[in-house]
Amino acid sequence: MHDIRAIRDDSAAFDAAMARRGVENASAPILELDEARRAKIHAAETAQAEQNKASKEVGAAKAKGDEAEFERLRALVGEKKAEVAAMQAQAKELDQQLTDLLMSLPNLPLADTPDGADEADNVELHRWGTPTPMDFAPKEHFEIDGVKPGMDFEMAAKLSGSRFVVLQGAVARIHRALAQFMLDTHVEENGLLETWTPVLVRDDMMYGTGQLPKFGEDSYKTTNGWWLVPTAEVTLTNLVNGETVDASTLPQRYAAHTQCFRSEAGSAGKDTAGMLRQHQFEKVEMVSITHPDHSRDELDRMTGCAQGILEKLGLPYRTIVLCTGDMGFGARRTHDIEVWLPGQDTYREISSVSVCGDFQARRMNARFKPADGGKPQFVHTLNGSGLAVGRCLIAVLENGQQADGSVALPEVLYPYLRGKSVLQADGTLA
Repeated sequence: MHDIRAIRDDSAAFDAAMARRGVENASAPILELDEARRAKIHAAETAQAEQNKASKEVGAAKAKGDEAEFERLRALVGEKKAEVAAMQAQAKELDQQLTDLLMSLPNLPLADTPDGADEADNVELHRWGTPTPMDFAPKEHFEIDGVKPGMDFEMAAKLSGSRFVVLQGAVARIHRALAQFMLDTHVEENGLLETWTPVLVRDDMMYGTGQLPKFGEDSYKTTNGWWLVPTAEVTLTNLVNGETVDASTLPQRYAAHTQCFRSEAGSAGKDTAGMLRQHQFEKVEMVSITHPDHSRDELDRMTGCAQGILEKLGLPYRTIVLCTGDMGFGARRTHDIEVWLPGQDTYREISSVSVCGDFQARRMNARFKPADGGKPQFVHTLNGSGLAVGRCLIAVLENGQQADGSVALPEVLYPYLRGKSVLQADGTLA
């Protein structure tokens, strides 16, 4: 959410930043509502003062035995009381309208976020690794002989419908090994705190990270009011919801491996083959809560953490910075990491790392106490995939595929597979 005081102080700067996100003249309706709200609050306070004054005079009139003046003042008190109540209700309604409007607007981009309309205007930052030449036509993950016994889409469709998968045997074990490897790396090498959180959350947690009110259709809600998390960003970031932490505790860095649930609204017909785009999937999520002065550097550090996972797995990737037209609602700058998939002959997103500034913190009322004892300030929040486990499985299978239908697995996974190094063409590990 945006700071109304900052908009009042420099509406031109706010409008210029919003125009980069495709929203023109954003401040006009905000300032109009804000002025009406403040005027109503002032009128209510004036009427309240008049009510208080009349209340004091009622007693004096009674003591003097001036019945007519007593009745007039008593009626005036009642009139002012009703007037105050009505204006306070109107002010509250205007305040809610202002809050809703501020919550509906995307975050302001950082100065170093490139301008652009869509993904065609994204800018490549970094590329690592060279795709391994294959002397055969590479297959997509679900077509590889060794994968087929352990990846069942028909059974999943019987159980749940489209965009689900049943993993079994060796493929399920590799999937589990990847998640464990990611968590161990983030905890032991990257200094993140392993955290286990619920996957069912309350409305205000979804509001806090920006999934509500605008993107409710992208998530699932239970009949008793809980939401299934689309990512552990929701729970990890909300650990500081309503809290005021000491500056000495920052940065707070978390990692969690969870199930994630997305309705994939608006993606009909897109990535329907295989397990690239699923309603239920697993992800190792990274979240950092930082001091405002350090959040931009933290974005680069977190991007490096995600890249490091791919490098350890030997998977070629490229990192791009999203332009203003392709960036997510709550982000100020986003680095997408795309892994090479030989079966598709292209790079596909496997991680998105974003700095949100104080955008989420304002929604959550999450602050820190400065070391110098000054007024509490809003923290900055960041989130990123470290990585999407299913997509990482796809990349491992496709990049390691052999002509005979087997898959050579990354060496870093051997300890998690009891020394096994190959998914054989018959679907077993050896």
